[in-house]
Amino acid sequence: MPWKKHLNDVTPYKPGKPIEEVKRELGLEDVIKLASNENPLGCSPGAIEAIKKAVPDINRYPDGGCHYLRQDLAAKLGLSPENFVFGNGSDEVIVLALHAAVDPGDEVIVADPTFAVYSIASKVKNAKVIKVPLKDFKYDLEAMAEAVTGRTKAVFIANPDNPTGSYANSGELDAFIEKMPKRVLVFLDEAYYEFARGGDYPESLKYIDREDRTVVVARTFSKAYGLAGLRIGYGVARPEIADFLNRVREPFNVNSLAQVAAKAALDDEDFVSRSRQLVDSEKEKIYKALKDLGVEYIPSRTNFILINTGRDSSRIFEHVLSKGVIIREMSPWGLKGFIRMNIGLPEENDRFLQVFKEALASIPSEK
Repeated sequence: MPWKKHLNDVTPYKPGKPIEEVKRELGLEDVIKLASNENPLGCSPGAIEAIKKAVPDINRYPDGGCHYLRQDLAAKLGLSPENFVFGNGSDEVIVLALHAAVDPGDEVIVADPTFAVYSIASKVKNAKVIKVPLKDFKYDLEAMAEAVTGRTKAVFIANPDNPTGSYANSGELDAFIEKMPKRVLVFLDEAYYEFARGGDYPESLKYIDREDRTVVVARTFSKAYGLAGLRIGYGVARPEIADFLNRVREPFNVNSLAQVAAKAALDDEDFVSRSRQLVDSEKEKIYKALKDLGVEYIPSRTNFILINTGRDSSRIFEHVLSKGVIIREMSPWGLKGFIRMNIGLPEENDRFLQVFKEALASIPSEK
């Protein structure tokens, strides 16, 4: 066989179950999905209108440089258009960074657990993945800095983290950046930035201008903007760094409908504000309900909550799924007994809490 031997060590990413699949498998008609951190409000009406207007031109190749979206983002963030690289979701920006920076045998540092794509994409590059355990469900940035060796090429930091929802504050991240040599790419994944911003959450774009550091900040239109199905995200870096990522980028990697939808969504601050308000208010409701049930959870700066069921989480998952509610069972991440649910509409969250309460009553505690 011609396939590269190191690919035997790569486990493909396993997404949350789609609604239609659960309906088919279980014969259910009413199914809700709280598994993939999607926006329950949908997306900006302006994005939908922009898509409708662009549909007649889908016989044409898209703008390979995302010109109009690039200009709008640069104006919104106070940066140059040359600071950006666009991807088929921010996942692709992760892959582009690895393509541009990492050779076989190089070391890549990630937390454990964290977003699985960092390890998967690094292993595809035949890099050596160094995993640093979380400390009290947070990134242990001191330990990650200590793990850097002469062979380290990249460090991935999800801020906030997925699956825990925790975050590194401004002081913690500042201290970490100061310890990083220029030869190490620091990749800051801010997929949940719109939910996390404010307070002591770091404004990481200040790092990209530092010529003594190598920093890429990635954000997405999948979460707060509600465009997960269109797959569009972006990276921000110094122009010379963005240039290298663009050199390894596939031509026409972001489709035309995604570009016009993202441009329209970017202008709809009201939709993002409503999305954040929903998440914040519903999280507090769910926190209270979990406390009343005597169930532990990790306070989250995102649109999802990591929950310690104190029970066999696979049985919890199956019970909840049988009632038409899709969540994530977290033992594949090494989080035995944990589930993760994202914030849905109020009635969806109420439904989850009801079936979760039933599951707790029917499955014995392992504490």
